[in-house]
Amino acid sequence: MTQSLFSHGIPDQRPLADRLRPTRFDDVVGQRGLLAPDAPLRRMVEQDRLVSSILWGPPGCGKTTLARLMAEIGAFHFEQISAIFAGVADLKKVFEGARARRRDGRQTLLFVDEIHRFNKSQQDSFLPVVEDGTIILLGATTENPSFELNAALLSRCQVLVLERLEASDLDELLIRAETSEDRTLPVEPEARATLCALADGDGRYLLNLAEQIWASTSPGTRLDEAGLLKVVQRRRPVYDKGQDSHYNLISALHKSLRGSDADAALYWFERMLAGGEDPNYIARRLARFAVEDIGLADPQAMAHTLNAWQVYERLGSPEGDLALANSVLYLATAPKSNAAYVAHKAGLAAARDTGSLPPPKTILNAPTAMMKTLGYGADYSYDHDAEDGFSGQDYFPEGMNREQFYRPVERGFERDIRKRLEYWARLRERRTQTEDGTEGEASS
Repeated sequence: MTQSLFSHGIPDQRPLADRLRPTRFDDVVGQRGLLAPDAPLRRMVEQDRLVSSILWGPPGCGKTTLARLMAEIGAFHFEQISAIFAGVADLKKVFEGARARRRDGRQTLLFVDEIHRFNKSQQDSFLPVVEDGTIILLGATTENPSFELNAALLSRCQVLVLERLEASDLDELLIRAETSEDRTLPVEPEARATLCALADGDGRYLLNLAEQIWASTSPGTRLDEAGLLKVVQRRRPVYDKGQDSHYNLISALHKSLRGSDADAALYWFERMLAGGEDPNYIARRLARFAVEDIGLADPQAMAHTLNAWQVYERLGSPEGDLALANSVLYLATAPKSNAAYVAHKAGLAAARDTGSLPPPKTILNAPTAMMKTLGYGADYSYDHDAEDGFSGQDYFPEGMNREQFYRPVERGFERDIRKRLEYWARLRERRTQTEDGTEGEASS
């Protein structure tokens, strides 16, 4: 009888994270939104029915574990490939094997790790075998499927969203690791909390750190927070400048600024810097915010942002980062108005609708005698000669009703602008009425 390696006393050399991988759904840590009663995945388990699914979540949240457990829901043949290493030939081989098994009455569950790495044509190759049930597809991705997967493939799959592990979930993993290793982790309580924070919601990374600590400490040694940071390397935050986290964080920064939450805005700004975002990109978005969400409520916001950007370009990081932090705080605490932004969109829409209407001849220059004969510049009122420096003429095209695109708010400098516009509106109405009255007397 052939004996396994383990029967000879050779220890299991697999990583701790793999040795602790759950073998039952009830042992999965976290993911309560999927595994709670009446949750999507729990219903699949209870109904013993599996459908093609995309597992979307951050690293180390349990995507591979769930895929392997899902393979046990029915009598599936389990195949696993990685989109990083597999190509068209590998997919053809898997599909041919799946068709052969289907003729024998057995279905194939195919787990594709990093499925977003496949290009469009490779993703399209899944369509017929998923459509006819040759395979049940389980794709794992850390990227937003809406952006990274073909719409046709996505429409044939259910998207299961996995969340990063919480602090309590990570602590549960450490307890399981200590039970499995039959020894406690040699760290002080504050260092244990720091260890969970370093993992940043990644269970696999946490267990790798624990394994590293056990291998690096001698018996009787206990690490405080400083000692821990000498043994393990601080992890850079999960951040991909070209993908979902990039857009999520800039959205969080923009909305915190709009909500006048200076502390939250500063936090998301620092998160982007810590993740390696290009400060010039942040500066460009801050400038956009100044013109879109503050506008003329604080005309200095734009200049302040551009000055901060210029200081950063002169100093670089890290000294120049402080200039951008100043800009974040200035914008967060400035009065807000999108009146200019709304006016711009309304004016543009009107211009597109009436784009062929010429300006009234009254306000056109007449450099030639012929143009004067045609009425160019006739009856133009020079505003500086008018009472209050305001003639009240109508500058819109003939045949177009007067529009009010810009409606300043009662905040910041726009409060003064609003009063000014209301004053001019009264003058315009009064002088229009006067002209109408004069014309009425002349015609009577």
